[in-house]
Amino acid sequence: MAELESPEVMPKVINFLSCLLHRVAESNDTTSRLDTQRISVFHGLTRPTISIQSYLERIFKYVNCSPSCFIVAYVYLDRFTQKQPLLPINSFNVHRLLITSVLVSAKFMDDMYYNNAYYAKVGGISTTEMNLLEVDFLFGLGFQLNVTPNTFYTYCSYLQREMLLLQSPLHLEEPTLNLERPIKLHCCFNEDDSTHQKQLAV
Repeated sequence: MAELESPEVMPKVINFLSCLLHRVAESNDTTSRLDTQRISVFHGLTRPTISIQSYLERIFKYVNCSPSCFIVAYVYLDRFTQKQPLLPINSFNVHRLLITSVLVSAKFMDDMYYNNAYYAKVGGISTTEMNLLEVDFLFGLGFQLNVTPNTFYTYCSYLQREMLLLQSPLHLEEPTLNLERPIKLHCCFNEDDSTHQKQLAV
């Protein structure tokens, strides 16, 4: 979408995505049972001290990928949580999942992109770990990297709608959440058609 190229739009997208991921991670920290979760290469031993928003802003500032990559990374994270139900996004893995999803989306979407060593430096991890995360993420996605224009537009429309809600005077502080069931990301879109099912809602 052309709106993504606007210098005023992307900071809002980054802000909303970081807010969304923070709420998802926080919710899964408290509602997911540790004994049902599989520890993966994305899990850190401790929670990173840098906030999700600061981390995403750092990625946006230094990797110089196209704005569309952040929407596609968002799609990838949603697919990953659907395909890997035992690996919900939480405070211990969200940062590594973020840097990896942006790396993979940049490689798939852009003609020019930085190498893994550069992404590792931006993400604060070693090149060896970045390589391992990329491979694990690709297998976790089942190598399903293609994002149709319809799917891309659907996710953009969702983001746009939610960002408008954030700016509404009636909106208090946070995106609304359905806390009746554990949250993984936002909602599972049916990528075969234009409809979507709000199975995982915020």
